[in-house]
Amino acid sequence: MVSGKKPQKEEWGLVLDFLPYGSPEDNRPVYQKKPLVQAVGESYFVIMELMLKDNIVPQTQDRVYIGEGDRNVIDHVKRRITYDELTHGSQMELPFILEKIIIENESKYIDFFNDAYPITNRLHMLELLPGIGKKLMWAIIDEHKKGKFLNFNNLVERVKGLHTPEKLIVHRIIDELMDENIKYRLFTTPAKSRHHK
Repeated sequence: MVSGKKPQKEEWGLVLDFLPYGSPEDNRPVYQKKPLVQAVGESYFVIMELMLKDNIVPQTQDRVYIGEGDRNVIDHVKRRITYDELTHGSQMELPFILEKIIIENESKYIDFFNDAYPITNRLHMLELLPGIGKKLMWAIIDEHKKGKFLNFNNLVERVKGLHTPEKLIVHRIIDELMDENIKYRLFTTPAKSRHHK
């Protein structure tokens, strides 16, 4: 965790939206614009615009390689963007894609519940998840003392009142993406500091 995270490089991204006529903010004539995609990184949830290789038309939720070396779909990462710069389609798609990433990497995210610790005397990491207050936090801590949580099902079975932990994580990730100045980051890294107009 938490506050001092540096921007990280992503290896893989998932397509949020395909923009055949480029960015809506691009005021150049249509013939000068190139198609691009908005995508979210699989590891650090970096949101970005990607330029495509010629004649590629990706589908929403496609997993595309953006790391170093040969890329078959993406020509290059154009820039990192903020939540506010996502299209309406991307914003609608984001929760579903985040949930997919979390479920496919369940062991990584169950470890969040196993390894969570107090940040200050009054605040525990678990409380940063929307919907987890003191009562639920103590239920998770007490249950964890009996043994590690094996997966989300095991967590939900053992902690009464906790449902769909993957959705709690999704809500927290979106909160972190929407607020560049959020105090604590559990799952994301900040965009490089940008001067606001």
